Amino acid sequence: MESPTILKFKISLSFFCMLLLFASTLNPVLGLKNCNFPAIFNFGDSNSDTGGLSASLITVTPPYGETYFHKPAGRESDGRLMIDFMGGIFATLMPKGDYFSKALYTFDIGQNDLGEGFFGNMTIEEVNASIPDIVNKFSINVKNIYNLGARSFWIHNTGPIGCLPYIFANFPSAQRDNYGCAKSYNDVAQYFNHNLKEAIVQLRKDLPLAAITYVDVYSVKYSLFTKPKEYGFELPLVACCGYGGMYNYSSSVGCGGTITVNGSQIFVGSCDRPSVRVNWDGIHYTEAANKFVFDQISTGAFSDPPIPLKMACHNI
Repeated sequence: MESPTILKFKISLSFFCMLLLFASTLNPVLGLKNCNFPAIFNFGDSNSDTGGLSASLITVTPPYGETYFHKPAGRESDGRLMIDFMGGIFATLMPKGDYFSKALYTFDIGQNDLGEGFFGNMTIEEVNASIPDIVNKFSINVKNIYNLGARSFWIHNTGPIGCLPYIFANFPSAQRDNYGCAKSYNDVAQYFNHNLKEAIVQLRKDLPLAAITYVDVYSVKYSLFTKPKEYGFELPLVACCGYGGMYNYSSSVGCGGTITVNGSQIFVGSCDRPSVRVNWDGIHYTEAANKFVFDQISTGAFSDPPIPLKMACHNI
């Protein structure tokens, strides 16, 4: 006859195994293995672009890159972007042919699409009316990439554009919310995100072999403006690198530029501590803010389905 201790251990072990089985049934993510992405291909605006803009249109100048690279590195920030934290920095690595079907495809879009409307003299209503067409074109592009072999998609929604200094400077009469952000412009961003999420639901039906993760970047970024002190930040509505006005931003001279004041040339440099600032140059985020956002979204806590970045190849 077995001793009570051994019997008790076996019962406990069986109960533990039942708990694991029950947990994996309720949360299928627990039973998934980490994905082995050999490469990440990113499609996005300057919030996630790591050099295409500089290579083709506008070369960034100091103090861009000062925090991490110690020189401009094609990023519209003082250092790294979210995509850098996702894939590391491999400047000389060229993808092999079989990487394209195994890679993770990331998308970070929306801010430029909305900004083009706002700065093209469109009304709020007109920008809203343009969103379904913008999202439809995005869906077509995702399908085209899928047809070329892509299977794993990690898609960010757009951030709170109404919390950025370049909006305040150009649309000073916009109504503000309780945190100082331009409410109507954030409402447009949320309408864009609503349409994007619906489009992704349809894409999952149209592309049954794809693993498509929708990531709510908006909520994470907005939290930097609603409770910055809780996360170690300060002056979230004020640009770190800029010149002019209460938000340290002017459309006439940008970060790294020069301006003549009382006959003297002034270089537009950065603030003393970019590590505690949210906004870098009135449009983009600091490295510290980018890392904060990455740390939050990589867990899957803001994803639909709620799957972490390292498991984004799974279709659940």
